[in-house]
Amino acid sequence: MSYVDYLIQRALQSVPVILGLSVLIFGISRVIPGDPVRLALGPEASDSQVAALRAEMGLDQPLPVQYFDWLVGVVQGDWGMSLRTNNNVFSDIVGRLPATFELTTVTLVFAVLLAIPFGVVAGTNKDRWQDHVSRVTALFGVSMPRFWVAIVLQIIFVVSLGLLPLSGRLSDGVTPPPSVTHLYLVDSLIAGQFGTFIDAATHLVLPAFALGLATLAQVMRLIRSDMIDEQRKDYVLAARAYGLPNNLIEYKYMLRNAFTSSLTVIGLAFGFLLGNAFLVEIVFAWPGMARYGVQAILYQDFNAIVGVTIVVGIGFVTANFIVDLLYGYLDPRVRLEDG
Repeated sequence: MSYVDYLIQRALQSVPVILGLSVLIFGISRVIPGDPVRLALGPEASDSQVAALRAEMGLDQPLPVQYFDWLVGVVQGDWGMSLRTNNNVFSDIVGRLPATFELTTVTLVFAVLLAIPFGVVAGTNKDRWQDHVSRVTALFGVSMPRFWVAIVLQIIFVVSLGLLPLSGRLSDGVTPPPSVTHLYLVDSLIAGQFGTFIDAATHLVLPAFALGLATLAQVMRLIRSDMIDEQRKDYVLAARAYGLPNNLIEYKYMLRNAFTSSLTVIGLAFGFLLGNAFLVEIVFAWPGMARYGVQAILYQDFNAIVGVTIVVGIGFVTANFIVDLLYGYLDPRVRLEDG
């Protein structure tokens, strides 16, 4: 099977997953306690006003009709009005999504770039002090709640040492760069505003570390385990017998195979980072979609809650799709098996 055919096949397989996700989200939105009509009109609304708005929103129709109308609205970008902001939910999320995307992307890159060398060192030094340090680090990373890590980081690096900013995407008085991608790191580089780039980068350090610590731990231990397995294989023994340098064997040959098996976890990690960003964005006052979702939950803003859930779900599906594409590119045997 060619790579293009493999790509098309994976894209088609994602369609029923997205439809199933839409059914699940719609079903959950209909069983959440509370009446969105009553919340929209307030407690003093008359029964006739409630009935009129319910008919206007289509909530008096059978569930299959409601689902079809809701799905058409989602595709068209009509996600309803937010009770808290009085704006279209789609517009609210589009305006806040770049901040969350920038945070989760930087977090994933940071976690993977650190996990690779740490995992390689731990895997090639099994049961030595390097392996013990990585084990303790991984245990700490997966055990500590992210909001607790975020608060501790603020106490140490902001309150005590004064090295890093407390919250937000930019410091007071720093003008955001001209919007091209709405990602401050990228836009500031495009505009040549290197001071803004450094300020935006420093604001990302603490939230990215708090959000990515668990991902760093998981990927590091997985690579460590895969590196140990790779050491026993014939091609590694043959390379050592030929006298190839250890760094060449470990990073060019062993790591490629070990990293391929870690792709699934890394892909899923992006979806989990979207979900786990909620508390981190609240602690650091990060103006992203996750913080918007928390505020929607506290306000019982049904349309906003559903909208955020849709984006997180699509994020998971998209991450899995990208992982499948990378698998097919890095390991042609996957395409042969599917063909």
